[in-house]
Amino acid sequence: MSADRFIHVLRNEGLTVVEVGAWRTHNRNHKGPWGPVHGVMIHHTVTRGTANTVQLCREGDRRLPGPLCHGVITKDGRVHLVGYGRANHAGAGDRDVLAAVIAEKALPPDDRADTDGNRHFYGFECENLGDGEDPWPAVQLDAIARAAAAVCRAHRWTARSVIGHLEWQPGKIDPKGFTMAAMRERIHARLK
Repeated sequence: MSADRFIHVLRNEGLTVVEVGAWRTHNRNHKGPWGPVHGVMIHHTVTRGTANTVQLCREGDRRLPGPLCHGVITKDGRVHLVGYGRANHAGAGDRDVLAAVIAEKALPPDDRADTDGNRHFYGFECENLGDGEDPWPAVQLDAIARAAAAVCRAHRWTARSVIGHLEWQPGKIDPKGFTMAAMRERIHARLK
């Protein structure tokens, strides 16, 4: 979908959306293709504070240039759009997981990193320290479900098209503090 359609479907799902700079054209498309897109990936940021989190996700750092996702979901439930197109969020992951997402089947273990995820997934970074102790406010969990459901609805995908980074790439732990199974149940309920 276009960037304009993306923001429309998020707002139509009842989300408060904040546009950050020229997000519609801020991407890593010069590093490779974006698409075909097959799913949504959820992350935690390991950061604290809205301004700091949004800036990091938009700009990245010396090791990993931004954008680091498409939308940043902050603790207050707002979605800050920081990029559209290829983003540095998924990295290399398991081709069998991608096949399961495409087929909308149960996910196999992610035991290899042989497929470019930045090409195939929308990414939402969610403000959280990722230590298992930093709370996930109800409004933020609701926003995560709404954002994922909005993208799924637009593409006619089911909740099985939404995965966590920990289900894609060996060694990743995000998001930590809730289960992706529980999040997919929330998304499924919204899509009914």
